Amino acid sequence: MAETPGLRLAPGPHVHAGQTTRAIMWWVTLSLLPAYLWATYLFGVRVLGLTASGVVGAYLGEWLVNRLRQQRQTLRDGSAVLTGVLLVGTLSPGLPLWMPAIGGFMGIVFAKMLFGGLGYNIFNPALVARAFLMACFPLAMTTTWLAPRPGVWWAADAVTTASPLTVLKLEGVARAAELLGLGPAYYGQLLLGFRAGSIGEVSVVLVALGAAVLLRRRILSVYIPLSVLVGTGLVALASDVPLFHLLTGGLWFGAFYMATDYVTAPLLPRAQIIFGLGIGALTGIIRIWGGYPEGICYAILLWNAVTPALNQWFRPKRVAPEAIGV
Repeated sequence: MAETPGLRLAPGPHVHAGQTTRAIMWWVTLSLLPAYLWATYLFGVRVLGLTASGVVGAYLGEWLVNRLRQQRQTLRDGSAVLTGVLLVGTLSPGLPLWMPAIGGFMGIVFAKMLFGGLGYNIFNPALVARAFLMACFPLAMTTTWLAPRPGVWWAADAVTTASPLTVLKLEGVARAAELLGLGPAYYGQLLLGFRAGSIGEVSVVLVALGAAVLLRRRILSVYIPLSVLVGTGLVALASDVPLFHLLTGGLWFGAFYMATDYVTAPLLPRAQIIFGLGIGALTGIIRIWGGYPEGICYAILLWNAVTPALNQWFRPKRVAPEAIGV
């Protein structure tokens, strides 16, 4: 007698996209390779040392918490490595080599593992790590920008300089235009990446290239990044240099790699658009009227706190049996 197929019950999810968490983490990490290699070309091999430092700190933090809790190690999912790499992307290339390790460790422990690990954190661990370093080492975090020296891989006499946003904040628009030479040629340099800045943000073109890979593999959607850029652009219209604000700082890096974190961003498109517009607008407000030259880090962290409410407000509506006439 042939066996009749039974009904199989199992908990969700029931629809799979065909991509594992581990694969997504490593694809995001690999997509950053062009931008980080470009930073190495501009600022020397110390960029590789800083990246290794951030990864080791994040890796150690996750290993230690798992060990203390006597639970399965989760290091192979790649999220700790990605956190360390993303953190270094927000840091200046002239920082002491040990500093990213401290930030990576603290970000992983306090923003991820104490919440229960991957998938349970409220705030982006890499940005929490950056905020921690900013609070503990403000002098190093704001005075170690390096002037780009293409092809000089190792130099004991690295030249520090101010980032473009710092020049604008401290000197004002007129003086910044005189010092930086704001014009088509300078904006071309901002686009390509011949400027001082954080390791992951100096080249808008290469950040966009990495993001294009993630969009092509459907790891990212455009709702949040484009909303962030639009929000900043709209607020920047109140300044005299809106294009400058769109091409400087960590705006593109934050829009494509930080604000789009699966765990700390809203789930549905309408909520994602509001989330992105809010981040962009707050970034512009902080830059133009706030005390900090850059605002993308704190804008994302503050909107991370709003994510649970956005997910609640924009929940999908269930179709009741009466509504469809059943």
